[in-house]
Amino acid sequence: MQTVTTVPRGYPRQAYAWFVVGLLTLAYMLSFIDRQILSLLVAPIRRDLDISDTQMSLLMGFSFALFYTFFGIPLGRLADTASRRWIVTLGVAVWSAATAFCGFAHHYWQLFAGRMGVGVGEAALSPAAYSLIADSFPPERRSIAMSVYGMGIFLGAGTAMLVGGLIVGFASKQGELVLPLVGTTRPWQLVFYVLGGVGLIFAWFMLLIREPARQGATVASIPLREVIRTLMQHRRAVLMHNLGFACVALASYSAQAWLPSVWQRVHGWPIRDIGVIYGSVIAVSGCLGIVFAGWLADRWRARGISDATLRVGAIAAGCGAPLALLIPVMPSPGWLAALVFPLTFCFSMPFGVSAAAIQDLVPNRMRGQTSAIYLFVVTLIGLGIGPTAVAMCTDYVFVDDRKVGVSLAIVAFAAQLLACLLLAGGCRHFRKSLSEIEGRS
Repeated sequence: MQTVTTVPRGYPRQAYAWFVVGLLTLAYMLSFIDRQILSLLVAPIRRDLDISDTQMSLLMGFSFALFYTFFGIPLGRLADTASRRWIVTLGVAVWSAATAFCGFAHHYWQLFAGRMGVGVGEAALSPAAYSLIADSFPPERRSIAMSVYGMGIFLGAGTAMLVGGLIVGFASKQGELVLPLVGTTRPWQLVFYVLGGVGLIFAWFMLLIREPARQGATVASIPLREVIRTLMQHRRAVLMHNLGFACVALASYSAQAWLPSVWQRVHGWPIRDIGVIYGSVIAVSGCLGIVFAGWLADRWRARGISDATLRVGAIAAGCGAPLALLIPVMPSPGWLAALVFPLTFCFSMPFGVSAAAIQDLVPNRMRGQTSAIYLFVVTLIGLGIGPTAVAMCTDYVFVDDRKVGVSLAIVAFAAQLLACLLLAGGCRHFRKSLSEIEGRS
């Protein structure tokens, strides 16, 4: 007997909707490979460019986050009116070209400029992707779809470690390579060339996406002031949501940036081994955490728990905070890997539900701009501050490269604890806002 899947009116067929989610997840995964690869290359880049941890952290965080957030809002506005598939396609092409440019860097400022270009390209992806997914799934299925898309964070970060470690390990055995057109190439430069080339090829696949109908919306330009006015009507819920999930991001980005250095400096592991082990842990544990959170939030919402998304985030942060304190006391690299599995699970849980929550507070025609504002706050605080806070603690408080684990534990614990308090306190404001919205509909 053939099973017929009921498709909610106005939404695309679910098989195709999940195909779109799959493509967007691959794009998100690729973006995080390009975004996070630097954390595995700290030692060789510091050596070759003669820079400090703090300067390195600006490459990992601030240089990227500044332009990611600056361009995110206008690109989010564009996602509310223009072709979202073209926005995503061009974004992938731009950040991939900028990643390849990073390989040409022989001076700090050149690598800094390349990282700014990566930020500009990646700013195009998530506002358009969130809007596409929200128009492909009804609200009761949206958390799990957003969480699957959010898997790209951890698939990408994990793949960055795995592939980066293998390429660096292979290239290091060969020594400096001489490539056509570019000449003498160091192992870390080769990583950027490979990733940039793969991204430029993948960009063409994004044209397989078809624009879904904008649910309950006419395509019209909505002034930013109207979006701000709508958010101000729910300012308590929006503020607690944005700041709470930004603190989660701060802890997560700090860990992804500096855990490889903990293994290398404290436990003496080579880059290749770190890439294989840490990459596998991130990919598996991160994906399990984010999908579990999406499933749990949808299940709770089906039972009438309207603040399920924030509640899941608060629980994850509360569990992650004490685990972060254990980072510097792990006696061996194996024990650290064992700790990182549950730590990554907790850190990953909120990344899908946070995006789903913000979609519920605004009408369709504002989703791109609202997502961009949310990403502005989360990225500027999480990525712009997190890695640098750890580096400055190491450079200026402990003045000891081997204390990077202690610095990471302090920053991650404080951020997760604050996230738990903000998200738990924001639940009642979120429930109130949803009730007001439902009352007007």
